[in-house]
Amino acid sequence: MIDREKVTELVKRNIKGTNLFIVDIHVSRSNDIRILVDNQAGVNIRECVELSRAIESSLSRDEQDFNLEVSSPGLFEPFKVLPQYKKNIGREVEVITTEGLKHEGKLIRMTDNGIIIEKTEINSRKKKRAEIKAVEKEFGFDRIRSTKVLLPYK
Repeated sequence: MIDREKVTELVKRNIKGTNLFIVDIHVSRSNDIRILVDNQAGVNIRECVELSRAIESSLSRDEQDFNLEVSSPGLFEPFKVLPQYKKNIGREVEVITTEGLKHEGKLIRMTDNGIIIEKTEINSRKKKRAEIKAVEKEFGFDRIRSTKVLLPYK
């Protein structure tokens, strides 16, 4: 089996000096290697192809055969690393807490310990008309089970 640490070091070496960051690296027992990378502006196919070629040329198929896939994380995939939070500031997200509660709102900023989203709340206790206001809600990273981008409905 190809060593995950070896693949990680190859990826780090090949993305050094670029805006790419590692989201996830998975190496299965059957040597299926899946590398997810991203950057603040989004990853294009050319970057994935270049990284794939660099990694492939550093591994020997004579020693062990392998399957290699390099891509960006899927749009519906939960965030796995902190730079994904930074990348998505200003976008609508869904946060699921460790208690299983779901919160939706705009990711407005990160702190050292978590994130802050802006939610729209409607107070219908008023007799004449409902009051709509924006409320900031903070979540510590230790309380977040998953976060993912919500696509706008049109």
